[in-house]
Amino acid sequence: MGSLKNQISLLFLFLWCTTSIIAQEEEAILWSPEYRLSWDDFKGLPPTTGRVAATTASGISYYFSSTEVDGEMEVDFTVRTYFYPQKSWYIPEICNAVILSHEQLHFDIAEMFARKMRRQLAATSFTTNIKAEVRAIYQQINKELADFQRQYDQETDFSRNVAQQQAWNAAIKEALGY
Repeated sequence: MGSLKNQISLLFLFLWCTTSIIAQEEEAILWSPEYRLSWDDFKGLPPTTGRVAATTASGISYYFSSTEVDGEMEVDFTVRTYFYPQKSWYIPEICNAVILSHEQLHFDIAEMFARKMRRQLAATSFTTNIKAEVRAIYQQINKELADFQRQYDQETDFSRNVAQQQAWNAAIKEALGY
């Protein structure tokens, strides 16, 4: 009996350690209109080569549950936007407030597309193949998000075109309603 207790204790310790390691690797900041990124949030190591001053790793995650009621699928879903500190980095010697604002907007743009996904999920009539249908919506939104992020970087020249950066800041601020 003592041996079984020890095995259970070891199993619990293993699961706790594994969960703690995974949680540390997956550190994330949930998007909110009140929270503005600071350089302290960028914890990743910058590459030793390249011309990029900073990188924001952010993205959309979702989960859902569904039940079939009277032949129709009822869906409860959650879509969230996260910033990933361990995958985001900057080079302190060349970064400034303008570049931080540029990086914040990448995070804000991800939230804009999370909202688009929420609207699309809410407007969709799902079949019993809901898992594939939700995944297809997610993949399409992510493709649109990536294209939009590229357009943003091109038009602002990665924040170097200050007038364009200000125009994008205003447009995204308006789109998010704050």
